[in-house]
Amino acid sequence: MNTNDIDLQFQKAIESAAAMTQASLPQDVQLRLYAYYKQATLGTVEIRQTTSYHLRDAFKTNAWMQISHITATEAKQEYIAIINSILKNNEENEK
Repeated sequence: MNTNDIDLQFQKAIESAAAMTQASLPQDVQLRLYAYYKQATLGTVEIRQTTSYHLRDAFKTNAWMQISHITATEAKQEYIAIINSILKNNEENEK
């Protein structure tokens, strides 16, 4: 699969994810999607501590740090795989 195909699938996955509600996704899945999205779009996380650092931000940063060793392309592929799995499960549950 070439880079353009991955980018196109990634954009479609982002659109699908945007249509989902937070309540429909477990928090661990939300964190993984967040981490893969950030790694795919921004690259490796840069730690910046501020006085207003909240626990939720710590969980998000930790999730991102855990996958910081993978490339942007790999992150896109993982993001796509998670979204496709969710969509497939939703389709099967509707049957």
